Amino acid sequence: MPDPVMRVTGLRKEFGQLVAVNDVSFEVPEGGSLAIVGESGSGKTTVARMIVGLERPTAGTIMACGRDRSLPARAAGERRTRGGEVQIVFQDPYSSLDRRQTAERAVDEVLRLHGDGSADQRRARVSELADLVGLDQRQMRALPRALSGGQRQRVAIARALAAQPRVLILDESVAALDVSIQAQVLNLLADIREQTGISYVLISHDLAVVRQLTAETIVMQRGVVVERGPTAAVLDDPQQPYTRLLRSCVPHPGWKPSRHASPA
Repeated sequence: MPDPVMRVTGLRKEFGQLVAVNDVSFEVPEGGSLAIVGESGSGKTTVARMIVGLERPTAGTIMACGRDRSLPARAAGERRTRGGEVQIVFQDPYSSLDRRQTAERAVDEVLRLHGDGSADQRRARVSELADLVGLDQRQMRALPRALSGGQRQRVAIARALAAQPRVLILDESVAALDVSIQAQVLNLLADIREQTGISYVLISHDLAVVRQLTAETIVMQRGVVVERGPTAAVLDDPQQPYTRLLRSCVPHPGWKPSRHASPA
């Protein structure tokens, strides 16, 4: 059986007296997809930040693409190597994109950093990535402020894919989009994984998104994994009260928000 593309073992993160993540372990197979689910404060985003080197684990190991990535990279060369293995797409693409840089230049910058292609080769690759994420030439030549939220997220995805990573971390990457645009981006992500064989780690509180995009799920509460298994089994037949609570919060057909009486 081939080694997983990512293996996290006994991960722990302390912030002073607060234990944000405690003894979290999971594996992601090559071409696989894993969701880390939980409400705000569950520790799921802290796990993502440790995976990409933005936070240093207090304890535990992170193996990615056969290498120990438990400690943040120090040298520029090591950061480039890691960037070619694991990339992240954040929730708010506007804050992660350079407002003075067109979409085309943002993607080209990554190609220059992670490759040695000529200008013509990079232009061709930018065009390929634009087609892959569904952006036309006009949109690729626009600044972020001229693009919609969905288009900006597509730019962020194209920029992450430009490094040709084997693992893509999606940190609430569709949470800020309206429902119709969410569906488009989720379909796009599913198509990209099918075409490229990339592995996904999805950080989300939205169980509908999790169901559409991932095969395996772990559920976190207060920094600890409380349930894990195939996504369909976890969502359709949850064994833990916390998971059942999360599922009960998902609106269903016929659901209507309750109204509280106004105070006299």
